[in-house]
Amino acid sequence: MSKKELYRPNVAMIIVSNNYPDKKEIFLAQRNDLRDIWQFPQGGIDDGEEVQEALFRELEEEIGTNKVKIVSEYPEWISYDFPPKVAEKMKPFIGQKQRYFLVKLKKNALIDINTSHPEFSDYKFVCVDEVLGLSASFKQSVYEIVIKYFKNEGFL
Repeated sequence: MSKKELYRPNVAMIIVSNNYPDKKEIFLAQRNDLRDIWQFPQGGIDDGEEVQEALFRELEEEIGTNKVKIVSEYPEWISYDFPPKVAEKMKPFIGQKQRYFLVKLKKNALIDINTSHPEFSDYKFVCVDEVLGLSASFKQSVYEIVIKYFKNEGFL
């Protein structure tokens, strides 16, 4: 396996409420398996699946709805390494390479984290400045880069 293949292809989404752009509230979900760790929904891209197909599938699987409008996309892949405990569970991968989307919930979207394979125990909407303080340390540098990009582009 090449170094490039050691990073699992993944899609991640920064979800803003249907009050956007008047209110820039960002969706964070608390993981089932890590206490007090909040994150953006994300998930693997299946073989042969297009990135946007994975985006809508993962939204449905993780938050029970894919009723969103794509506002913007981070223009390149961005990656991070797993900490040792996570890497052990995710073999043969040592990290993830991700495509990030900023999406807005549609007015009729209903969030339901009690999906067929729940990954989250809770969720909330927070202001952008709260995100880094609630997220896992190994994801913070990626979150910081992506949030800064969407801020600089005038979206957050």
